[in-house]
Amino acid sequence: MVARPEPEVEAMDAELAVPPPGCSHLGSFKVDNWKQNLRAIYQCFVWSGTAEARKRKAKSCVCHVCGIHLNRLHSCLYCVFFGCFTKKHIHDHAKSKRHNLAIDLMYGGIYCFLCQDYIYDKDIEIIAKEEQRKAWKMQGVGEKFSTWEPTKRELELLKHNPKRRKITSNCTIGLRGLINLGNTCFMNCIVQALTHTPLLRDFFLSDRHRCEMQSPSSCLVCEMSSLFQEVSAAAAGVRWLHSCLSPL
Repeated sequence: MVARPEPEVEAMDAELAVPPPGCSHLGSFKVDNWKQNLRAIYQCFVWSGTAEARKRKAKSCVCHVCGIHLNRLHSCLYCVFFGCFTKKHIHDHAKSKRHNLAIDLMYGGIYCFLCQDYIYDKDIEIIAKEEQRKAWKMQGVGEKFSTWEPTKRELELLKHNPKRRKITSNCTIGLRGLINLGNTCFMNCIVQALTHTPLLRDFFLSDRHRCEMQSPSSCLVCEMSSLFQEVSAAAAGVRWLHSCLSPL
């Protein structure tokens, strides 16, 4: 593989995109102890991390009108009422009681009957993700892969470092030539395939690997992380494969 020059670094707008405002009808729900109440709903009726919670969900989560478990069951956020979305029983409850917010018991999304759509709220999203991670940990699943989301510290760093690298359709970032070590062209092919697999590339380049070994130099995944970093580094030119790895 012939090495190609890296693309020029271009300066881009330093302003970060501002997320759209949330639903204005959430104010009536965000009163005293609303976070505690919402966490209880997620723990008992949405994610259900423990065996006891799953039994409770299976027993309790039925439509209070037709008595079935399916049809996109939703729970009212203002009172104890479960209603199916497909047959509009949760809609009828919202209209009669003026309880305009409900939560999807399958995916945890919040539905506003005044907006007639699922809505996004940053505070609720944080609670939902925290409870979901707790449930995964209780079930022994571990944290699932998710796309990178900047923390507050990372957002501050982005604001103070306005220079960006523009990714275009003909971008050559990550195209790194590797010199064969004798009859080891197969090894270079495997390395090239791994370093250009989108899920693996995004995982290692976003520093998602957290080494728990007492001696990181003995961690094979740490070596893979170093390899991904070296292949995607800005310096141009071909490399020996062993030069991309940490010295023993």
